[in-house]
Amino acid sequence: MIGLALKLLRDELSNYIFQNKKPEDSIKEEDIILHNIALMESDSQADLNNKIVITLVNIEEESTLKNSSNVVKTVRGVKYVEPPVFLNLYILISATIQQGSGDHYEFALGRLSLVTQFFQAKKSFTIKNSPFTDITKAEISQEVKDEIKLNVELYTLTFEQINHLWGSLGGKQVPFAMYKVRLVKIQEKTGVIAPIIEEIRNEEFVKNVNQYE
Repeated sequence: MIGLALKLLRDELSNYIFQNKKPEDSIKEEDIILHNIALMESDSQADLNNKIVITLVNIEEESTLKNSSNVVKTVRGVKYVEPPVFLNLYILISATIQQGSGDHYEFALGRLSLVTQFFQAKKSFTIKNSPFTDITKAEISQEVKDEIKLNVELYTLTFEQINHLWGSLGGKQVPFAMYKVRLVKIQEKTGVIAPIIEEIRNEEFVKNVNQYE
């Protein structure tokens, strides 16, 4: 579900960036990618320069939804399943710079501006309101598709947090923005089925009644 959620955001964002970029900007839809920005300077990885890179940097459980019921009614009785986990995803969106291009910093800033414009105009995402995503073609159940309901908000870091973040990523800082994506539902469907209770029998009561008959 995490991958599907981020792919939906990537697909919608890539279409917006491509449609609204400056005429002289050569970025393509396939240049908006899901990747680990920490590998930007690694020789063994794909070239991450001159792109918009979406990286998952943290996951947290939504504590306000932890105490949901673990009992689900079925036609055969009830089913005991562990309640779903609702996650908040923290994503780093980086506008990387073309190596050896002195004026490409301006393009990176322009792309980052488009990112913030996009999420300012559209904060909630579902399959139905996201016509540019390929998730609709994926071989997943309609139930899973219906559960994808994402809310995106800008998450502001302090200068100290920024320093720790890019220090842990091990690379040079590029223009970026961080967003908090709520809520991603994770649930294993297996559980224990209990039959319907049709009769309550008190053995001690029955024993006493039989004694006086």
